[in-house]
Amino acid sequence: MEVGHIGVSRGGNDDNPVARRLIAMMRRMHKAQWKHTAQGHKPSEMTLMICLANQAEFSDEGLKVSGISRILGLTPPTVTQLVNSLEAKEMVRRHADPLDRRVVRIKLTEGGEAVTLRVKQSRDEMMNRLVTHLGEQDSIKLADLLLKVYDFIKDNRPPDFDDRLPKNGDEKFD
Repeated sequence: MEVGHIGVSRGGNDDNPVARRLIAMMRRMHKAQWKHTAQGHKPSEMTLMICLANQAEFSDEGLKVSGISRILGLTPPTVTQLVNSLEAKEMVRRHADPLDRRVVRIKLTEGGEAVTLRVKQSRDEMMNRLVTHLGEQDSIKLADLLLKVYDFIKDNRPPDFDDRLPKNGDEKFD
């Protein structure tokens, strides 16, 4: 195996131009426009707000941190940090559950609902433009291929390397 410019062995994709191209395209997608802030909010904050908005279509009681954590696949401490940030921006509010006052639920404020609606509309408009740009058939193919990629990644987790970064205590929440 060849050693790269920083002294680390490069993986086995040096001889596979298709795999190298896929890696390059995934890096470009990761840096794409929709990764940037939306309406002044980080992508993770918007994801949480959209989660709350989607849940509000079925119930107006709000979600517990544990429910948001499960839906988004984040640790409860991470969700709490996001909620704290959004609460400081007056995008969400905490309230006691009417059936169990010990339970705290999270809901969007009116301002949070307005921002989330604008972001969802913008996202939908962009996806409609993408479908127009690619054409319906290629858009369907892309969606099918992305589903295959998702299934592959889900079924082929990376190995659990022993040389990880030091733990910070949050691993018990993973």
